[in-house]
Amino acid sequence: MPENHFGEPIAAQYDAAESDRFEQAAIDRTVSFLAGLAGDGDALELGIGTGRIALPLRQRGVRVHGIDLSPAMVARLRAKPGAADISVAIGDFATTRVPGEFRVAYLVFNTIENLTTQDEQVACFRNAAAHLEPGGCFVIEVEVPALQRLPPGETVRAFTVRPDHLGFDEFDVAAQGLVSHHYRVTGGRLEAYSMPFRYVWPSELDLMARLAGMTLRERWGGWDGEPFTSESTAHVSVWEKPAPLQGT
Repeated sequence: MPENHFGEPIAAQYDAAESDRFEQAAIDRTVSFLAGLAGDGDALELGIGTGRIALPLRQRGVRVHGIDLSPAMVARLRAKPGAADISVAIGDFATTRVPGEFRVAYLVFNTIENLTTQDEQVACFRNAAAHLEPGGCFVIEVEVPALQRLPPGETVRAFTVRPDHLGFDEFDVAAQGLVSHHYRVTGGRLEAYSMPFRYVWPSELDLMARLAGMTLRERWGGWDGEPFTSESTAHVSVWEKPAPLQGT
């Protein structure tokens, strides 16, 4: 089972993150996109965390289930209004199975990168496909690897430089990995932590989907349906599990 990097220290501050993904407008765009795919079917969130997307999606009338490795993150979800309507299994979302079939399964906010080997990421696609009903969709929101922003010969890129927070990504190009290093000043004390990821290219994700029996249905530059181009820094991709042929 992968190491849980989202223990109590991370869970305690997760909902206060500076990312624009926590703004209400960004949440609404994500939820609207997923609700449109789910229709009257069920949704499964892999890496449900504190419920940033799951709770408002449930409020839209979609039945939501979740899988997450971190009891501390799920405890934050459980403390929020509406959480009683969402069932959550504690476990590795690359392999943990839950009952039922789902119209849509989804991974948001770069969470696929928390699986730090290619084998784990392939297993995640197979697990998602196994949960989907025929014609169902698997959705991933993830960054495009930021290698173009690395100066020649360098392996470290700053992504946050503020008096109270320094953040650096350290790339291992040969292994397709990176470690995000954070240094924060909280209450006059310096806190430091690092978290490993495995970055992944869109074409590689498409191949993982094919190995799981799914095909690419659409790819966008964001939740509003912006075109995905060579300048895009992230993408929202949708793969579809084929429906049985009529008469078979």
